[in-house]
Amino acid sequence: MENIIRQVLPIILFLGLMYFMLFLPEKKRKTAFQKMISELKVNDEVTTRGGIIGKIVKLDEETITLETGADRVKIKFAKSAVAAVRTGVAE
Repeated sequence: MENIIRQVLPIILFLGLMYFMLFLPEKKRKTAFQKMISELKVNDEVTTRGGIIGKIVKLDEETITLETGADRVKIKFAKSAVAAVRTGVAE
């Protein structure tokens, strides 16, 4: 019985360590991303995962429309394409 415990205990410890080093931070990251997406609003300046920076001019359930540059080009994206909301950006 003691031999089995000696063999199984390192595996259990490894799985516990893996949970705290991999799965828990990923869960926190996903929660923070979902919060950011749910708090998007018109006139927020965002950066997409493709590197496009623009101001939100229209918001739907699944999509956002960004206005980029002085020529007022409008591009439609999925909400999940937003990488970050830009704060403190001077125009």
